[in-house]
Amino acid sequence: METRMRIGELAARAGVTVKAVRYYERLGLISAPREPNGYRTFGEDQLRAVQEVRELGALGIAPSRARPFLDCLEAGHAHGDECVSSLAVYRDAIVELDRTIAELARRRTALQQRLEAGAGQAGAEHAGAGQADDHSAPDDTVLPDYTVLPDGLPVPADDGAADHLPGLRLPALRLPTSDGGTVDFSALGPGRTVVYLYPLTGRPGTDLPEGWDAIPGARGCSTEACDFRDHFAQLQDAGAARVFGMSSQDPAYQAEVVARLRLPFPMISDEGFALAEALGLPVFPASGHARLHARLTLIVVDGTIEHVFFPIFPPNTHAQQVLAWLEAHPRTETAA
Repeated sequence: METRMRIGELAARAGVTVKAVRYYERLGLISAPREPNGYRTFGEDQLRAVQEVRELGALGIAPSRARPFLDCLEAGHAHGDECVSSLAVYRDAIVELDRTIAELARRRTALQQRLEAGAGQAGAEHAGAGQADDHSAPDDTVLPDYTVLPDGLPVPADDGAADHLPGLRLPALRLPTSDGGTVDFSALGPGRTVVYLYPLTGRPGTDLPEGWDAIPGARGCSTEACDFRDHFAQLQDAGAARVFGMSSQDPAYQAEVVARLRLPFPMISDEGFALAEALGLPVFPASGHARLHARLTLIVVDGTIEHVFFPIFPPNTHAQQVLAWLEAHPRTETAA
């Protein structure tokens, strides 16, 4: 007689969370009958299916694309990738990876060229200044790369400063954006809106505030923007109708960042901290700045804050965290 198990045991044996199992159920990847006592129980077939979905996820294949592998197992095959339909998913995934790799290589080449050109210009300016200043820095000075996180950054702690935000309505507030437009927070439109707030982005050759790396959660704004850029299409597919970055920097400064990092979405400028004051958002001081936005992300639907990410660390993978949440909490037609 086949051994039956409850959802907690299934999750533990498969190496996933109970939340993941329920998500697979919603996708129709597994199902379980109810016993006379009303509890759902799972068998070895469901365990094997969950393990298969987990293994595919480790390869970058989303649960939504796992159905051909499970059909292959249900057909009696020992492995989920022994069927033509499963191999087609592998081929598609490889093509997508090749495209991503090619695009990343192109971006890296362009960035390297710009880095070398910028360093050459900085070196020329430095050489000219050095003729008049015997105390100038060495000619081999390397400009900092603000798209890479240094090691040993302090991890921010959850101080409860954002606990009150879920369920709040956004105010009737209009703010300028980096593309010359405005955003009305009381009329964002249908569907979910992702607004990630960040302290400030650095520019090559421009110093960050003194002691910046020692402030928990401060460093990493450019890397966070790049992660949202690289996962923008996936966020849209997962239900994000709009994505905005937001800081207290002026629209012209943000426009330079959008252009330099090639962001597919605009930034919102709140120089007066109007939204922070209306919602009680967490802020912090830094050298040369009386206050800056703490790193925080809002998921907004129908004008109400549905979910909040705070604190955020590391910022260079935060967009993937938002993507995972959206995929795990799809909006139903009734909710929409």
